[in-house]
Amino acid sequence: MTNKIFRSILLVAIAVLFASMSIITGFLYSYFGSVQETQLRDELSLAADAAEQLGEDYLGSLNSDRYRLTWVAADGTVLFDSHADASSMENHSSREEIREALMSGTGSSTRKSATLTEQTIYEATRLSDGSVLRISVSRATALVLVIGMMQPIAVVLVIAICLSAWLAHRMAAKVVEPLNKLDLENPMANDAYEELSPLLHRIHAQHREIRSQMEALRRKQQEFAQITDNMKEALVLLDNTGRIVSINPAAMTIFDVHNNQCIGKDFLTIDRQPELRTAILETQSHGHAYFHSNRNGREYQFDLSRIESSNGVHGLVLLAFDITEQIHAEKHRREFTANVSHELKTPLQSIIGAAELMENGIVKGEDAPRFVSRIRKEASRLLHLIDDIIRLSQLDEGAEMPREDVSLRVLAEEVCETLSDAAKLQDVSVDIIGDDGVIHGVRRLLYEIIYNLCDNGIKYNKPGGRVQIAITEHVNAVQLTVCDNGIGVAPEHQDKIFERFYRVDKSHSKQSGGTGLGLSIVKHAVQYHHGKLTIESQPNRGTSISILFDTRV
Repeated sequence: MTNKIFRSILLVAIAVLFASMSIITGFLYSYFGSVQETQLRDELSLAADAAEQLGEDYLGSLNSDRYRLTWVAADGTVLFDSHADASSMENHSSREEIREALMSGTGSSTRKSATLTEQTIYEATRLSDGSVLRISVSRATALVLVIGMMQPIAVVLVIAICLSAWLAHRMAAKVVEPLNKLDLENPMANDAYEELSPLLHRIHAQHREIRSQMEALRRKQQEFAQITDNMKEALVLLDNTGRIVSINPAAMTIFDVHNNQCIGKDFLTIDRQPELRTAILETQSHGHAYFHSNRNGREYQFDLSRIESSNGVHGLVLLAFDITEQIHAEKHRREFTANVSHELKTPLQSIIGAAELMENGIVKGEDAPRFVSRIRKEASRLLHLIDDIIRLSQLDEGAEMPREDVSLRVLAEEVCETLSDAAKLQDVSVDIIGDDGVIHGVRRLLYEIIYNLCDNGIKYNKPGGRVQIAITEHVNAVQLTVCDNGIGVAPEHQDKIFERFYRVDKSHSKQSGGTGLGLSIVKHAVQYHHGKLTIESQPNRGTSISILFDTRV
């Protein structure tokens, strides 16, 4: 902008300079020409008066290199010429100034030379005898004058141009200086040219609109970041060249990268798994792809979709779901189904076998009560198994059950009374110590917890053994501990005994008539009450299982 202003001012200055010099030169040339013409008329007047009185002798006595005098008769014959032989000169009757003088008494004309370098001014007057006296003088033309003054004009032009350039530079700098000092961040705070006011108002309005849009964009980015950062699913956004635009923390964990390391990079340089490359190519061509992969010991399902609109394809979105729990659940479901089928089949086969023997009359009369007892025992075991499966199904569904204030000590006393016969049969003593332990929970589930723990303590004990139920009240918590001095559980089995149908000693479990679901029911019932379950056990020294209930829940 400074250069444009400088060039404009300099060109204007040069144009004004040339115009001024042209006008001044023309004016001076015209002025001095008119002065010269006036002087020439005065000289002619004096010469005419003298010629009237003294005649040709006076004219011959004049000696001037500047002026030329010519005396012409009325018929155009040259009578006298101060610079040439009159007899050799042609007739002058056709000359403009002579013709005007003969007609009106005076005449004048101007004629240029053939080279156009000078011009001659003629003034003529008619004498009393009818003849005409003419005076002429030669002067240089304006072109010759300009050429003659070329050197001083050039010097003046150079000085004038340099001065104009300096002034133009200073003026341009002064014009631009306020513009360079404009604070565009705060346009209304500027003390600038009044002509800039509409522009500054427009910039101020644009700033407000941009700030509003930036604030809205920032809020949307924060909302998007909050949503994606808190997603359990991994999210990666790619542009149409496969470069990473956005990646959330869950995805960074899966692919073991940091945000500042991968934004803008080709995603295939971050993860080079062949199935991922194949899925990206399939998504780009067909719009969608998915596959399963194991990452960091977890199973993930990767879903890829193409992002497109009417303007074309903009990129890809990759979502990764942790399906480890679903896979484990499906595996447990299959195992549970197989185990249930097996567990149901075993007593049913025993019942059917005994019934067929009795139906076919193979069983003797004195052996019939034993077979009937066996049928009743297996049917009872089948009924207990079905009840346990129903309870586990209810706990798996997470259905809300009625809650009330329940005393764990009262439930423990009921359990002890129910299991008294079994305890006597196994020669195991059961006792209760501690506090009342009132919590707000589901009575039936809490009863199942104590019952199954005590039942296992009796079944997996030794003759003369002991089972103790301890209830301890803490601040905002109640602890239930069931310990025995039975056969104990080896460390490698302690994390598995709460799984469904898991048995440490299958032969002993079969003899004891257990369903294999008791401790699994305990685990799920404790989780339902948001309790914390811990186990301590040593082989042949006994087992202690503690449950801590938070009374604030």
